[in-house]
Amino acid sequence: MLYRQLGKTGFEVSILGFGAMRLPVVGGNKTPMDGFDPRSVIDEEKTKSMIDYAVRHGINYFDTAYPYHTGKSEPVLGKYIKPYRDRVYLVTKLLPRFVETEADYDRLLDEQLKKLDTPYLDIYLVHGVNRPAWDKLKTLNITSFLDRIQKDGRARKVGFSFHDDVMLFKEVVDYYDWAVCQIQYNYYDENHQAGKTGLFYAASRGIGVVIMEPVRGGQLAEPIPAKVKTLWDTATVKRSAAAWALRWVWNHPEVSVVLSGMSNMDQLVENIRIADDGRANSLSDDELALINKVKNVYREAVRVNCTGCAYCMPCENGVAIPGIFSMYNDQYIFDDSNLASIRYSLMLSPNQQATSCTQCGKCEEKCPQHIEIRKELERAHASLYHPERVPTALR
Repeated sequence: MLYRQLGKTGFEVSILGFGAMRLPVVGGNKTPMDGFDPRSVIDEEKTKSMIDYAVRHGINYFDTAYPYHTGKSEPVLGKYIKPYRDRVYLVTKLLPRFVETEADYDRLLDEQLKKLDTPYLDIYLVHGVNRPAWDKLKTLNITSFLDRIQKDGRARKVGFSFHDDVMLFKEVVDYYDWAVCQIQYNYYDENHQAGKTGLFYAASRGIGVVIMEPVRGGQLAEPIPAKVKTLWDTATVKRSAAAWALRWVWNHPEVSVVLSGMSNMDQLVENIRIADDGRANSLSDDELALINKVKNVYREAVRVNCTGCAYCMPCENGVAIPGIFSMYNDQYIFDDSNLASIRYSLMLSPNQQATSCTQCGKCEEKCPQHIEIRKELERAHASLYHPERVPTALR
């Protein structure tokens, strides 16, 4: 296993992190969202075997969160990581939607420590920061809480995971002395959300960067479109689609840890094998050019030619125009209507969804791509808004 420094924390972490959002479940994981299904029961025997194997092969970064597996991930992870507690970095997250008063901060953290059966966390992250959550947390003095838990030892370091645009990302980074940030990053989403700009911005300030969705929830691994497979087959060095995606992320020296939510032993073994070659700046110019060609093939399926420039923003009514178009495009690029609908319902508040558009047309006046934004928002909402696709436990 290869290791990198986690920013200014002083922690030396495995480049592959074990994400506990998609643990094996009884009956098998059939979709990327099965880990959230209340009918799913974590297969503890398989989970224990995977954790044992991961630690034996050098993985020392384990990540979970309050809602994973409808609250079952933390106690199961805590149970089987306990024998290795002094050898690993244990991470969980504070869910902003469960916070209504300042007292909730301590109540939730203490509950999580009990579920994980540990007196302290190595890293405690504020989960899924976006504009509504961030504004609420600031009014509830989040920084005072973060200072306190580091002083009393309940958390050695603190950070945040992020799901919004790069402008907010920079604002959050500059607001507090964070040790760690967790962002979505892969070769398809190079300029999505915090993106490459955010990666460099955080790293330049000594913040350790942890990457989630390196294979885009599996979308960059399978099924592989025929045109994409043809391109991968031209490579001199043969790799799986997942290996190409992971190696692209590890190629960035600014990245410390790449998380993978592995659901079975085969995935774990394969990812550890791939990680053995995950050195920074190890891909050739030709290999990087090939990955860029693959990205362009995926983008041929785009429905709305939105570049995410955000010239249309801010919308006076709060509509998240570029974010909506990104989800709408993904639905067709990766042929995954369920996941796109789940993201639309969970990542956007009602006022950010397309139905808040008042048809004023100001956004279209500013759009350099001359997109008929009002019409496309209506189409996007009709395609994305299917609340029945959201697992019951997340509604």
